[in-house]
Amino acid sequence: MIDKTCESLEAAVADVHDGATVMIGGFGNAGMPASLIDALIAQGARELTIVNNNAGNGDTGLAALLKAKRVRKIICSFPRQSDSHVFDALYRAGEIELELAPQGNLAERIRAAGAGIGGFFTPTGYGTLLAEGKETRLIDGRHYVLESPIHADFALIKALRGDRWGNLVYRKAARNFGPIMATAAKCTIAQVAEIVPLGALDPEVIVTPGIFVQRVVLQGNGK
Repeated sequence: MIDKTCESLEAAVADVHDGATVMIGGFGNAGMPASLIDALIAQGARELTIVNNNAGNGDTGLAALLKAKRVRKIICSFPRQSDSHVFDALYRAGEIELELAPQGNLAERIRAAGAGIGGFFTPTGYGTLLAEGKETRLIDGRHYVLESPIHADFALIKALRGDRWGNLVYRKAARNFGPIMATAAKCTIAQVAEIVPLGALDPEVIVTPGIFVQRVVLQGNGK
């Protein structure tokens, strides 16, 4: 019997290893798997490469992971905002590496990994510092930059509901990067507010099929 549910958040992230590349869903706090991040902090993995849309807000969630000095590098599109003081201090001190990617490029690089695409040409970033060292090409009179896919060892995502097969539905915009990150990681771990019986999810509204999800765990502390 296929049953991808985990008994605890701790068990769900127990094998995240030092040096792993970890995708974390969320657009700011919307859709961020805060309970899984807290479990990862307690687990203790270090030297992580994190892929996320931003670089943390305030002192909780992703910012708390950065503050614990567990992250070696972050790949994101929006590293600085009014409350990104944790990342800002680490970056200015030379204690974290940043790879900046325009938001559309970031999403497409993740999607390309999940789709098995070896790379793609985009006009976004051409002629800027973001294109340095990358292949460029003139196509139909327009300049393009070659961008590579982003693969991950683990993806931590948040969904509204899931079943024991790993099928997921999301809550509105909290979906954001979750579906594409689920396809691009070797092991996708989904934090859900509710685990429902098989058949309770309408197949027409399932966004992430269970084939892309390895573990499902109930979120903790109402997050």
